[in-house]
Amino acid sequence: MLGNIKIVLIQTYHPGNIGAVARAMKNMALSNLVLVNPVQFPHPEADSRAGQALDLLKSATVVDSLELAIKDSTLVIATSARQRGTPLPLLDIRSAASELVQESQHDSVAVVFGRERMGLSNADIQKCHKQLVIPANPEYPDVVKKN
Repeated sequence: MLGNIKIVLIQTYHPGNIGAVARAMKNMALSNLVLVNPVQFPHPEADSRAGQALDLLKSATVVDSLELAIKDSTLVIATSARQRGTPLPLLDIRSAASELVQESQHDSVAVVFGRERMGLSNADIQKCHKQLVIPANPEYPDVVKKN
């Protein structure tokens, strides 16, 4: 069941973030990592940050587009720190988890994460079925802009 849940990362800039995601996935018993146009992968920094999740990095699928990453998924959930103006149904974390687990019992599903600095584009989100808004520190984007 959990093998049917894909974690999709779009154009990850820092290779260490790929390793950190692999490590978090391993902790949650997830194993299906898909990378869309990563800036640097494979990379020693990704390996270093992955810890005991090197197997996830080695089995990661690298593709050229979000369409390829999600082509076989019957449920695709976009993540965002803020609500967007798209017409997608919005989910909280509990609802998203419930839907993912239920659908993954018989089909492939995907959770899509965007670029470190700007997240998912509206075009990326429109390729998904639903949107998960993950509450975040409302001051954080301002801190990034000031630095």
